[in-house]
Amino acid sequence: MAFISMIIISLASLSVHEYAHARVAYHYGDDTAARLGRLTLNPIAHISLFGTIILPLVASFGWAKPVPVNFSVLTKSQIFQVAAAGPAANLLIAVGLAMAFHLLPLHIMPVLGNLVLLAILFNLMLAVFNLIPIPPLDGSRMVYARLRSERAIAAYRNFSRFGLLILVAFLVLDGFRMFVLPVVAGLYTLLGLPFPVLPSVP
Repeated sequence: MAFISMIIISLASLSVHEYAHARVAYHYGDDTAARLGRLTLNPIAHISLFGTIILPLVASFGWAKPVPVNFSVLTKSQIFQVAAAGPAANLLIAVGLAMAFHLLPLHIMPVLGNLVLLAILFNLMLAVFNLIPIPPLDGSRMVYARLRSERAIAAYRNFSRFGLLILVAFLVLDGFRMFVLPVVAGLYTLLGLPFPVLPSVP
């Protein structure tokens, strides 16, 4: 049951995240994601075996296949909005579910209440993790969109060449626990929520 619950939560959260990217890009005239069938909330279109299925079970966070975006047809402001759309969608889900938890009598339905708390926690993790300014995460694209000088842009592009290696090193060196989780815990506490009972991996 815990396995199925985490799969459902991760698929739903990641699908909304990627859909938000695709929707905002489409709004600004880039139909790349739409043409490739990614402008959808259907989780099948966004699944990455490692990032969507395996990683959430062992690390309580994950990612989906990145939505393809043709940044050459977008302005810097539009690039920023496309990149920010994914984390913003997850934050909105977390806040909406937190409001539901406080307003509805979920304390008398512990199983459902715990699922809601897990969904809030996962969406906060997804949002905060993606805001890290390391390529290919959304935070790096948001930083790029704010760069103005050619020197800064060139430095960003050089940095991006090693982004994936730097991200792997960040995770291996326990950066997620040291930097992401404290921010998530602060946001979670700010929402006035009790911590959920975390499911054990079968």
